[in-house]
Amino acid sequence: MMESEQQPDLSVFLVSSVHDMKNSLGLLSAMLEKMLADLSPEDSADYDQLAHMFYEVKRVNSNLIHLLAVYKLGKELYPFDPQYHVVCDFLDEVVSQAQPLIASSKVRLEIECEDGLVWHFDDDLVSGVVNHALNNAVHYTRSKVKLLARQNGKLLELRIEDDGRGYPPSMLLDGSSGRKAIDFASGSTGLGLYFAEKVAQLHRNRGSVGCIKLENGGAYGGGCFVLQLP
Repeated sequence: MMESEQQPDLSVFLVSSVHDMKNSLGLLSAMLEKMLADLSPEDSADYDQLAHMFYEVKRVNSNLIHLLAVYKLGKELYPFDPQYHVVCDFLDEVVSQAQPLIASSKVRLEIECEDGLVWHFDDDLVSGVVNHALNNAVHYTRSKVKLLARQNGKLLELRIEDDGRGYPPSMLLDGSSGRKAIDFASGSTGLGLYFAEKVAQLHRNRGSVGCIKLENGGAYGGGCFVLQLP
């Protein structure tokens, strides 16, 4: 009998396709960002529609980036590289990346960071988690978002709080698996939470493991995304 031909690895084609889509959406996002910068919210009737389109493009692009990262983490291809970082400087960099979306949404952002806080983490992965949570908060809040960093016992706690309606009971997490939040009826696959959970769990120190939490309340009474790192 002739040996059957080896089947191609479909994951290679899928990853390549996702990478191409991510690059195309990145170009589209840059174009929309420039268009918004050239328009005034008061003078253009199209501003709100463009701002919403910009959010959706950023959201899908973020999902594709997370999908690639999850694939690489699963294949042990991701160069996990924790270093010591000044947390306040790290937050400034995250906010600068999200500034175009924040500006177009007209949401007020408050940043609170404990002085002199230095922590050991992978800044690329953690910035991906915080950026995604910040984008979600900007979209679902009513008028304001708070980005908070503090030391809580032996943990670094990063909180993104808003004054929106909060998370539904089915999404609330106490630090256990983010996969509880998957809801195919609503179209939410929970990819962002799954990515955040995996990033948190990569961070370990003296038997402690990072985790994520979803709460309601906080300073503004809305939803609170919490990332804790040992």
